[in-house]
Amino acid sequence: MTEALEAVDQELNRLIEKRTPKETDPDEQEELWKASVREYNRRRREENRQAWAAFHEGQAERHRRTLKELIAHHEAKATKLLKGKA
Repeated sequence: MTEALEAVDQELNRLIEKRTPKETDPDEQEELWKASVREYNRRRREENRQAWAAFHEGQAERHRRTLKELIAHHEAKATKLLKGKA
C-alpha cells in the first residue's frame, strides 16, 4: 500500500511540475516576443498585399467593362451623327 501511495505521489508531483510555468530568462522572453511581433507583421503585410492585389484586379475589370460600354456608346453616337440621324 505504501508503494502505491508513493507511486501516486510521484506521478502527481511529475504532473504538477510539468504544468507549472517555467521561469524564462527575460532576454529570451523578449526575443520570443520580438519574433512573435515580426511574424505577426509579416502575415499582416502579406494579407494586405493580397487584398490590394485583389482590389486592383477587380478595379481593372470594372474599368474595362465600363470603358467598353463607353466606347460603344460614343461609336454609336458618331455613327448616327455621320448618317445625319442625330
